[in-house]
Amino acid sequence: MVLMFTIKAKKRDISANLEMLRKSGEMPAVFYGMGKESTPISVSIIDFKKIWRDAGESSTVAVSTPDGDLNTLIHDIQVNPITDEPIHADFLVIDINKAIKVNIPVEFEGVSNAVKGGLGTLVKVLHEVEVEALPKDLPHNLVVDISKLETVDDQILVSDIVLPKGVSMITPVEEVVASIALQKEEVEESALIDLSAIEVEKKGKKEEEAPAAE
Repeated sequence: MVLMFTIKAKKRDISANLEMLRKSGEMPAVFYGMGKESTPISVSIIDFKKIWRDAGESSTVAVSTPDGDLNTLIHDIQVNPITDEPIHADFLVIDINKAIKVNIPVEFEGVSNAVKGGLGTLVKVLHEVEVEALPKDLPHNLVVDISKLETVDDQILVSDIVLPKGVSMITPVEEVVASIALQKEEVEESALIDLSAIEVEKKGKKEEEAPAAE
């Protein structure tokens, strides 16, 4: 197998200041798996963002370390809640000759006539599904064509997803991926009167109006 993605990694001192590291253009990361303990490393932020965009979390990434290359998957990413920029990544070491289970993003395309005609609104139930395959066969995403949703009774199930060769579905095939929710007219509801509140208010008013006992 020819690896499509490679990123260089440096050994990282766990006592290093992470903010200073990020300001230098490096991002803290770790790799683990296949009997390897969690090992701190750092990678170029620019290189990582490009690979993350192109490889996602389902394509094999070769992490090039001073001790040799490791076949990995981007396993977990922490992002800055304000800027949405990656600030830390986990690389899961894998055996490229063994099948693995991975969650693959679902990409919706097409136009539903039910939505276009104003009959209802599109409901995206699943945004990813779990599959099993050799690392080389893992797809970047799985496409779902919503043009099949012609009426409000139509649904797209996991069983309707077309899988590439060598990939098997783990998510139950009867689960709904997308459907149409019936468009309902808004009904104005009259405000409910809280009688108990009125009683308390009236009672309070009477007590205020009552002459003070001499």
